[in-house]
Amino acid sequence: MDASFQPDRFGFLHIDLNSFFASVEQQLHPEYRGKPTAVTATMADTGTVIAASYEAKAFGVKTGTKVGEAKRLCPEIALVNGNHTTYSKYSHEIAGAVERVCPVSHTPSIDEMVCQLMGREQEPPRARQIALAIKHAIRDDVGEALRCSIGMAPNRYLAKIASDMQKPDGLIGLLPSQLPRAIAHLELRDLPGVGARTEVRLKGKGIHTMAQLLALDRTGMHALWDSVWGDRLYHWLRGGQTGDDGAPVASDLQKSLGHSHVLGPEHRTQEGAWAVAHKLLHKAAMRLRMEHFHTSSLAVTLKFALTREEAARASKLKHHTSGIKHSAWAMEARFRPCQDTLTLLDALKGIWRERPNETEHQRPFFVGVTMRNLLPDAEVPKLLFEEPGNRNELSATMDKLNLKFGHSTVHFAGMLPARDSAPTRIAFTQIPVQYGVEYM
Repeated sequence: MDASFQPDRFGFLHIDLNSFFASVEQQLHPEYRGKPTAVTATMADTGTVIAASYEAKAFGVKTGTKVGEAKRLCPEIALVNGNHTTYSKYSHEIAGAVERVCPVSHTPSIDEMVCQLMGREQEPPRARQIALAIKHAIRDDVGEALRCSIGMAPNRYLAKIASDMQKPDGLIGLLPSQLPRAIAHLELRDLPGVGARTEVRLKGKGIHTMAQLLALDRTGMHALWDSVWGDRLYHWLRGGQTGDDGAPVASDLQKSLGHSHVLGPEHRTQEGAWAVAHKLLHKAAMRLRMEHFHTSSLAVTLKFALTREEAARASKLKHHTSGIKHSAWAMEARFRPCQDTLTLLDALKGIWRERPNETEHQRPFFVGVTMRNLLPDAEVPKLLFEEPGNRNELSATMDKLNLKFGHSTVHFAGMLPARDSAPTRIAFTQIPVQYGVEYM
């Protein structure tokens, strides 16, 4: 796997859409172009910025910055409520533009795409022409405000690293003959898969810099991670491939599916929380059927805002990202595999009856509904007798109508007070899928 034995070619292009959500807003609103722009899911000072334009980043506004702090750092900033459906459509349009130049082989997230190069496409001059053509296709086919950084490398892992090395509108190539010295100046956190916790663990083992990491041989890398991941990383960083071309290690079958929502002020009551939980279950149950799964477990999480006095008495105080001091409660119900909404709703009602109801639990501000122990439809044991009331047929009929007219067109009455709440969240790692007329 030594880079010196590899031809100087690029196997992959990694396309990273720069400040994607903010760039989409600047494309839709020419008046925002060239000006600090930030996207948020909650238009309140306690809300969080989920995307910032490069003009906003110059003022210190970034993903995770509180809206109030963003306004303090940049009083002229344009704040926009994010729209999942709009970003999903743009993501698909951009993929189409890229496909016009080179087939997309992988889509790691809503703002990333990977192209695998074949034959003479791998020659550096040709690979560079393809990368530039992709940039032009996105600009010409989708919008002039949309820019991307492209990394070219022998494997997917290095291509991802290269795409982050020059932003915005960058184009960086890492050839085998340049490795690993070409990445020796990076920080440990610049490596995909190395987050804050992993960095702390590496430093605890004496690895503080990229140079120290690269100095390890394969045996040392294996020992550092105590897994085959270390062996893979050793080869990837030197331009080698390991059969998965730098792709994230594949997990087993999907284990859970669900939705969560921070309640708006109008729903921060027991009744409001129930209506939102009902809405979340409605969405999750529909996704369950669309993705051809059954579930045998439903978990509900509730978080309750605490007054200053209640917080002072709390034995286990937690802090939400919004800064709200709160307590949390969760419960899980198990049942035979199912996928119809009515059966799942019965389970939700059973859990809801067990929720805490003391004085300090009267201000719920967060609800999460998660289905676990997912089982593909084909692996579900057949029942000797059909379920009472033909619940599956009822759910299937509701799905047909909701797919045609909108996901909340037909629903059970319990979610009516929250019918327009808990919209589909902005997707980062999840690739949005269009079911009927809406994305989910």
